[in-house]
Amino acid sequence: MRSYTASRALVCMTATAPIDVERVICRFADLADPGALSFTIATADWPLRGFIVRVGAEVRGYVNHCPHAGHPLDITPHRFLTHDGALILCGSHGALFDKLSGYCIAGPCAGRSLRQIPLQLQAGFVMLADEVDVAALARSIDPLI
Repeated sequence: MRSYTASRALVCMTATAPIDVERVICRFADLADPGALSFTIATADWPLRGFIVRVGAEVRGYVNHCPHAGHPLDITPHRFLTHDGALILCGSHGALFDKLSGYCIAGPCAGRSLRQIPLQLQAGFVMLADEVDVAALARSIDPLI
C-alpha cells in the first residue's frame, strides 16, 4: 500500500471543471479492489490522517482513528483490511468494521462506527468532498488542537 500526502494550493484544469489538487487523495485506477490507502492532508497546523477503502465502483473515506482506543487503525503501516479484504481491521485489538458503513461488527467497539470523511470522484480522482473542512475535522478527533 502507498501513502499519499497532498500538497498545498494548486489547481488543475480538466475538460469539465477545475480540480483542487490539495483535496486529491489518489487516482481511482490506482486503488486496488478490494483495497485501502492511507493519506495525510494538512491545510493548517494539524494534519488530517485518514484512509480510503474501495469496494467495486465505490470508495469510502474514514478518519484513521480507532473509536475504542483512539489510536490509528493501521498499527502495521498501511494495513487496514483483513487478509481476505472483506472487512476493515483495527490492527491493535482486532475490531472488525464494515467497509461501506464503517460500523463495528465485532470487537471492543462493537456498535460504534468509524468517522466518515465525505469523498467525491472527479475526472478519475478520489478527492475530499468540497464541504470537508480539513482543519475542523482534524480538531474534532484531537480536542487538544
